[in-house]
Amino acid sequence: MDDTQMPEPLRQAVHQLVSEVVMNCQEVLRYTEPDIARDWKRMTLIRATDASDTMDMVSMLIAAYCQRTGMPMDTLASYLQIRQQRSRAAGPSESDRQEVAGMLGAPLPPEDAYEARRSYSVGQGYAKGGLMAEADEQRLFTEACLHGLRARLCDDVASLDSYLPPHVAALARKVASVLEEPQLAATT
Repeated sequence: MDDTQMPEPLRQAVHQLVSEVVMNCQEVLRYTEPDIARDWKRMTLIRATDASDTMDMVSMLIAAYCQRTGMPMDTLASYLQIRQQRSRAAGPSESDRQEVAGMLGAPLPPEDAYEARRSYSVGQGYAKGGLMAEADEQRLFTEACLHGLRARLCDDVASLDSYLPPHVAALARKVASVLEEPQLAATT
């Protein structure tokens, strides 16, 4: 295992790009709120694909560095998990359509389509009990961090109350308040 550190310019690029992804993810969440329902389809898709494309840029920068330093292509392909790659240009797959059907309570897929039934079942899980029930602590904290970070960066903490559920807004305000002044690390 290679124990060399990531070169500083690459590290800086990765941090910048990941920050952009976080901002796009916050926008995806923002456009799910009822007060801006008119634009939710367009903006959630645009921001989600922006986040995805930016993470692809991160992956490709790191991959280019690995390739430059002599990593074998089969190792690189394994790390990039290329078998999982799916093109958005192909549009939603049948399993995506079945998952939405399960979420919305549409008719069950034919008996002979195991994969479609599995996706349908996942969609039902989002709609019924498990996956869409009460927000778990980790999801709530993640949402609050994203919203609090965005509010602090835009210097608009007051806006949190206008579009978030009160419990998320309260936690997001706490996150934003911690971010008010940078805390310097104590040196010993």
